[in-house]
Amino acid sequence: MALALLVATFVITVGFDFTNGFHDTANAIATSISTRAMSARQAVLMSAVLNLAGALVTVTLFGSAVSNTISSLLPRPTLVMIIAGLLGAVVWNLATWYEGIPSSSTHALIGGLIGAGLAAAGGPAGVRWNVLGKVVVGLVISPPLGFAAAAVVIIAIYWTARRGRFVRLNRIFRRLQLLSAAFISYSHGANDAQKSMAAMSMALLVTGHISHFYVPVWVVLLAATAIGFGTYAGGWRIIRTLGWRIYKLEPETGMAAQLMGAVVIQVATLAGIPVSTTHVLAGSVMGAGAPRRLTAEGWGLGATMVAAWVITIPAAGVVGWVVFAILHTAGLGG
Repeated sequence: MALALLVATFVITVGFDFTNGFHDTANAIATSISTRAMSARQAVLMSAVLNLAGALVTVTLFGSAVSNTISSLLPRPTLVMIIAGLLGAVVWNLATWYEGIPSSSTHALIGGLIGAGLAAAGGPAGVRWNVLGKVVVGLVISPPLGFAAAAVVIIAIYWTARRGRFVRLNRIFRRLQLLSAAFISYSHGANDAQKSMAAMSMALLVTGHISHFYVPVWVVLLAATAIGFGTYAGGWRIIRTLGWRIYKLEPETGMAAQLMGAVVIQVATLAGIPVSTTHVLAGSVMGAGAPRRLTAEGWGLGATMVAAWVITIPAAGVVGWVVFAILHTAGLGG
């Protein structure tokens, strides 16, 4: 039974990684496609490769600080708790993807694990609240940071290039956007893939396959590959929301949004803080558009996304709680 649950945990984790990849593809490529800096096929392929590279390089060179944070959220994890938390995240990812809402895979996983932890312990003892506080602070402040940073950068760009020739500058910013798109794809892989690495490594720890928490190389490869394939599958509903409906991006605004979003994500990754790439990029897109002509529809969509972000943790938590209760009642362990 334990082996079957371990295999199931890995299968579901790979499924979560895949949904994370196609759900969050828009973060990296929506702006590049909407400004025609790249074709859709080129953008998706580039993003998939650099998601893979970001996960591999970051964990190999800088360690798995984000995975360590996620793994310490539950004081006494079990396979059933991990499975329930992952399923809570997958269900929410699919629901928001279907509606085209750029919600957070990170929020969904955190919520799912919290729900499973509370169900297992029968109360608040099932979660380390000090760790959750660190996670929530990072999730809350990172989108406004992306907004502010992108707004400052785009204002600086407009001021610096105010006397330049539009056609020539447009060409330059379109080329620069290729680099910023690569950077945000790399950053997404560096932060997001570590969340599924944490789930798989936790499963190995509780079953005695490793003696202390760390992320084996083959787990890094599996998680990075799954998120890369998910990215290649594409998330076109969300791409339309981020690339066109919030703000009709130009090469300079697209570049500013991607660049500053990637900077925020990289800083959080090195600090071991799991942030939402979706939230950071949506905040950066709005920040890049705000100094000029962010539309009423854009602000309205922003409000819709904020509402989705607020309810993601409790919604995924409810699913995680219910799944744990079902599996526990079925006698699969606590």
